[in-house]
Amino acid sequence: MINVSEIFGENVFNLDVMREKLPKDVFRSLKKTIDEGKPLDSSIAGAVAHAMKEWAISKGATHYTHWFQPMTGVTAEKHDSFISPTQDGKVIMEFSGKELVVGEPDASSFPSGGVRATFEARGYTAWDPTSYAFIKEGTLYIPTAFYSYTGEVLDKKAPLLKSMEALNKQALRILRLFGNTTAKRVVPTVGPEQEYFLIDRKMYDARKDLVYTGRTLFGAKPPKGQELEDHYFGAIKQRVSAFMHDLDVELWKLGILAKTKHNEVAPAQHELAPIFAITNVACDHNQLTMETMKRVAAKHGLYCLLHEKPFAGVNGSGKHNNWSMSTDTGVNLLDPGSTPAENGQFILFLTAVIKAVDEYQDLLRMSVASAGNDHRLGANEAPPAIVSMFLGEELTEVIDALEHDVKYRGKGKQVMKLGVDTLPDLPKDTTDRNRTSPFAFTGNKFEFRMLGSTFSIAGPNIIINTIVADALRGFADELEAAPDFNAALHDLVVRTIKEHKRIIFNGNNYTDEWTKEAKKRGLLNLRNSAEALPHFADKKNIEMFERNQVFTEREVVTRTEIMLENYGKVLTIEALTMIEMGKKDIYPAVNEYILELCKVIRSKKAACEDIDVSAEQAAVKKLSAANEAMYGKIGEIEQLLVDVKGCEGAEATAKFFADKIIPVMQEMRAYADEMELNTAKKYWPFPTYGDILFSV
Repeated sequence: MINVSEIFGENVFNLDVMREKLPKDVFRSLKKTIDEGKPLDSSIAGAVAHAMKEWAISKGATHYTHWFQPMTGVTAEKHDSFISPTQDGKVIMEFSGKELVVGEPDASSFPSGGVRATFEARGYTAWDPTSYAFIKEGTLYIPTAFYSYTGEVLDKKAPLLKSMEALNKQALRILRLFGNTTAKRVVPTVGPEQEYFLIDRKMYDARKDLVYTGRTLFGAKPPKGQELEDHYFGAIKQRVSAFMHDLDVELWKLGILAKTKHNEVAPAQHELAPIFAITNVACDHNQLTMETMKRVAAKHGLYCLLHEKPFAGVNGSGKHNNWSMSTDTGVNLLDPGSTPAENGQFILFLTAVIKAVDEYQDLLRMSVASAGNDHRLGANEAPPAIVSMFLGEELTEVIDALEHDVKYRGKGKQVMKLGVDTLPDLPKDTTDRNRTSPFAFTGNKFEFRMLGSTFSIAGPNIIINTIVADALRGFADELEAAPDFNAALHDLVVRTIKEHKRIIFNGNNYTDEWTKEAKKRGLLNLRNSAEALPHFADKKNIEMFERNQVFTEREVVTRTEIMLENYGKVLTIEALTMIEMGKKDIYPAVNEYILELCKVIRSKKAACEDIDVSAEQAAVKKLSAANEAMYGKIGEIEQLLVDVKGCEGAEATAKFFADKIIPVMQEMRAYADEMELNTAKKYWPFPTYGDILFSV
């Protein structure tokens, strides 16, 4: 019997452990850094390192690693042992303050967009004391930022921390205007819902496309999929339940607040949702969650698929990002509250989010762009590629009343003036949720629904934090200079609503009518990654990042290059895998079946000359035509992969893939999937969708 309260966080160097292991003055200093974002006192590093080492060794650790998040989408680690030699040929276990604070991994092999030359190896990791160290498989993991020899950030943690600080700075300015002098810090919080597929490991190993790309490049729709809607929230199968139990235990040991687990819509699809946490911690925890999912799945003879669209025609996997802002005194700034003063404050923060989402739709769309996620967005299983906001009927009514100075039909039917003393109580969102909305208000937070399941949540949250900080910056500049705060507040809110209300849409985002309406409103429709990613480096966006000290122009340009290059690399691997599977597996397998059919025709004719063999002949003709057509598409893809090398720059390459290569890959797949439906099972060279989705 597992005692959750006893095992929770047992492998984490958390506050309780620090309080026990550290001298009181050292603990107070470190806690101040963690709680208030104060610079780390370098003089305490040695004491912290010693306590951390002793604790880690007592838990069976022999090594330590600076755990960082380069621009690969996954984490990186280099393990060093605690051992140091002695003069008598023995060893002692040592770990210094310097080793805790700074590491030096090779930076040459990580994506840098040109910031680093491949012959320049030096890079550094810097300890992030706001995210707790932890033990995993005999190693002490120290969360760190990663940066180059020349000071440019090479990871996702450093800019995330910068975006959090930008939001903190501007949000505190707003709170001070409302008379709040007690809050010392504002932090964004996130709860990421993680969707995934769980399949038998043997099925995974038998599919080259899953092994090489994470998704199936071929596969006909099985007779039964998700049509009966019998999997969603259904009874969890025993083997899956055992996996989920072990996963929960491992995550709880790491201090991760794994809360909810259930079956998702598609067969073999599931979801894990945690309780929200401070954003940088939530990001670390989500990366750990994805790693742990794969590790635990392997122990159960399973494989965890995190790709956004592992199976065509079946619901893909997303990662809903539940974002809010809270003070260190426990106040959620996106909670409507129950007093007029709080309501005025809430309305201003809400308006800042509206302004931010409208002005920087391109950045939000860019932040969720990837080759994998392109298969989900707009596929009636995820929000469309058009960014919009859902506020619900009641909040929209509040916004409309403010804009037009008319009676609010809620409590008291009061005229909506934003003089703090006249604003009525506001309701939390009590209307139905809108699953089609990309950015939906859900009572006291916004749910950004466009993220793909493989995503590090750092990227999208860097964007959300920074654009909201920028909106708050403009608001604070205006209100701090105003002679009459209440009048200026009302005018600012009304003006902002009028300028940015186009982004609010409470209807069905899946309809063609909305696409037309969005175009009429001037909203962007960036259909794929090749269209979305270049907007990162738009002039207005670079200026906004520099204004808030999150990215420099060089860092934005290089990251744009990295993302575009990655898009091309992913699609190159997919195209080459299709070629290999088509040539070496599908084409010969179908020909073998055709040969068998021809033998049947000859045998039947030999036995009885006038026997009807029209069915076999039709099958031979149909399969032969499709097989030759598929082989022709292989040749086209091969030539296009040669042609794409002539493109100048990553952007042109990405566009060539999107416009030229992907359509031919889809045509090739159509021929293969048709042949799967018409080829005897014993001849088909790899497991089908039916085999895979119902294997557990």
